[in-house]
Amino acid sequence: MKRIILDTDFLIHCAANKVDYTEELRRICDFRYEVYIIDKTLDELDHIIEEKKGKTKSYAKLAKLILKKKKIKQIKTKKDNIVDTLIIEHADKNTLVATADANLKRILKKKGVPVIVIRQRSYLKIIG
Repeated sequence: MKRIILDTDFLIHCAANKVDYTEELRRICDFRYEVYIIDKTLDELDHIIEEKKGKTKSYAKLAKLILKKKKIKQIKTKKDNIVDTLIIEHADKNTLVATADANLKRILKKKGVPVIVIRQRSYLKIIG
């Protein structure tokens, strides 16, 4: 069974563009998988909710609400690193990472990890 790790930027972009990532993952994945977030993702969303204003804050709130509603599993970490670093550390051959972060995408591609991206603000696609 493969793991799919959702990045914070990905969650916010899905909320902003009204992309139902659970339905889209079912559509594009012809294999068994489980969806996860890094535990620090919730902290990152909380930070955005506290620090940002306007639409970004609203999208972060919506992303957090969706995570709780969908009961997405968490990967517990002991390190206090930033989420992107933790994702890179946990990504392996049985992992796909859903992200909208260009830098993270580039690093994961070099590592040989497939990446899930949002295309045309409406659907998901697996790259790599």
